[in-house]
Amino acid sequence: MTEDPIRIGVIGGSGLYQMEGLINVEERAITTPFGDPSDAIVIGTLEGVRVAFVARHGRGHRITPTEVNYRAN
Repeated sequence: MTEDPIRIGVIGGSGLYQMEGLINVEERAITTPFGDPSDAIVIGTLEGVRVAFVARHGRGHRITPTEVNYRAN
């Protein structure tokens, strides 16, 4: 069975550390050619559409704006 493609990507800013309403949620720790993103990528379904989400500053705002690896995100 083929998985539906992810149609929307969201990078959450200050105060947005999770997406309400996501179902079938899974987390994927990834590494990009630019290094690790700020947090694990959260993938789920929102109103029938597959969505990927990452918290720009990490959950709990643990990464300052000058330390965010923007290219990896």
